[in-house]
Amino acid sequence: MDDKFNTTYITFDGYVQIHKYRYLYFILMVTLYVLIICTNSTIVYLIWIHQNLHEPMYIFIAALSMNSVLFSNVIYPKIFVDVLSERQIIPYSACLFQWFLCYSLGLSDVSILAVMAYDRYVSICKPLQHPLIMKKSTVTVLLLSAWLVPACHMLVIIALSADRKLCSFSLNGIYCNNSVFKLQCVSSRVLSVFGVVTLMNGVIFPLLYILFTYAKIIKVTYKSRGDVRKKAAETCIPHLLILISCTSLAVYETTIARVESDFSKTARLSLQAALYQPLINPIIYGLKMKEIFKHIKKMFCSVKVK
Repeated sequence: MDDKFNTTYITFDGYVQIHKYRYLYFILMVTLYVLIICTNSTIVYLIWIHQNLHEPMYIFIAALSMNSVLFSNVIYPKIFVDVLSERQIIPYSACLFQWFLCYSLGLSDVSILAVMAYDRYVSICKPLQHPLIMKKSTVTVLLLSAWLVPACHMLVIIALSADRKLCSFSLNGIYCNNSVFKLQCVSSRVLSVFGVVTLMNGVIFPLLYILFTYAKIIKVTYKSRGDVRKKAAETCIPHLLILISCTSLAVYETTIARVESDFSKTARLSLQAALYQPLINPIIYGLKMKEIFKHIKKMFCSVKVK
């Protein structure tokens, strides 16, 4: 390999028997990609056109779905090309850019979930103050922060990684992630420290805040009437399911660079992380959120009538 940054190529070694199952992979991935784009776009479209869904909770759900669409567009097109190619390679500069986008969007999901937890706390524990606290300007600031703060953290990591000397050019996965650290000749103490800072600010602190707000919500709903408990369950259970999904992915992504894994296991987990995660949001929110499900049902019923 040429040592110049712009001519250094990384090979993906996460595919299993790609020459044998090339077209099966392609058909499966195209199908999943179409499902992800259609389901998430439907959620965003319904929230956009229906006035009764122009509330903070639904706006945050739309933001999560937009993240899923963007994440899929960062991952899938390259996978399509790789599956149909003899060699699965990517320029190191493009690999860093893909890593930046994937992790910025992933961390922003956790931030949005923390913002949603705050919104649920205010809505359930301080219902009269909710319209005053969660104003349009407040929602805008919270959303921009949820997108920009993780991006700034990742920008520093990418900048520090860009000039690192590489001793390996084979990535054990199907897309660029934390495994990039394994390609570097010598581990960087600065990178390790800032990686911990990013993990704390992007994952640990938001998770602790979510747990704190849910403890408050449980305390309030335990003493409340049945209808308050029902409202809390309807909106909080989908949020918790998405949180568990994102946390599981975050745990995997933060440990993959530190733990040596079996090849087939790594490939299987990479496929799961890349392909199935963006499908979870629209399925859970589409089925569990009563107002969204009502509009989905109405939309399909109107199509059948026509």
